[in-house]
Amino acid sequence: MKISDVVAFVGHQVHVCRYREAGTLLDWMGADLRGKRVLDVAGGDGYWAGQAGRRGAEAVSIDLARKKMVYGRTLAHAPALVECDALRLPFRDGSFDAILSVCAIEHFEDGGRSLDEMARVLKPGGEIFMSADVLSRADAWPKLRDAHKAKYHVQHTYTHGSLSALMDERGLELVRHSYQFRTAAAERLYLSLSAYGGKVGFNAAAPLTPLVAMADRKAPNERGSIVLIQARKRS
Repeated sequence: MKISDVVAFVGHQVHVCRYREAGTLLDWMGADLRGKRVLDVAGGDGYWAGQAGRRGAEAVSIDLARKKMVYGRTLAHAPALVECDALRLPFRDGSFDAILSVCAIEHFEDGGRSLDEMARVLKPGGEIFMSADVLSRADAWPKLRDAHKAKYHVQHTYTHGSLSALMDERGLELVRHSYQFRTAAAERLYLSLSAYGGKVGFNAAAPLTPLVAMADRKAPNERGSIVLIQARKRS
C-alpha cells in the first residue's frame, strides 16, 4: 500500500464521523455496484468514489479543488476525476445510476441549483445518497456555531424535511433519512471538534465513534449535526 493510500485511509476512515457517514451512504447504495455509473459530487480527492469503484461501479468524482484531485490520482483505487463546478455539471441528462454527495450541499450558495444538476444527470429510477449539515442545536452554542460555519464555509444548513421539499420540486422522492450526533452532548462534541480540533481532533476522537453510534441508536431520529438522505428520481 502506498503512503498516499495510508494517508487517505487515515483522513477519511480514522475519523469520528466521516467513515460512519460516508460508509452508511455506501451501504445504502449497495455492496454490488457492477454495471452502475456513480457520480460523487464535490468528492475532493475521490476517495469515497473510489470505494464505490471497489464495489464494481464505474465511478466519477467531480470537484474544483485541483490540489486534492491531483493527490487523488495517486490513490490505488482512484476514480475518474473531473475538475468542474457542481452547479454546472458537464454530463448529459440521465448519465448516472446513482449520485453520492458527502456533506457538500451546505457549502453551495445555491443548494437548489446543485440539486437541479444532480437530478438532471440522474437516470429515472436512479438514486441520490447525500449528507448535509443540520446543526439542530447550534444556536445553543453560538461561538461554536459561528466558528464551524466560518472554518468550513457553511452557507446553509438543512433538515430531512427541507431537503425533501427541495427534492420533491425536482422530481425526487425521499426514501429514508438518518440523523447522526443526535444527542445534545454528541452535537456539542461535533461542533467543538469541527471548530477547534480540525482533522487532527476528528481523528483523535475516533475511539468515541462507537459511543456516539450507540447514543444515536437510543435517541429519536429527529435531529442532530448531520442528516443522511436517500432519494429516488421518479420514473
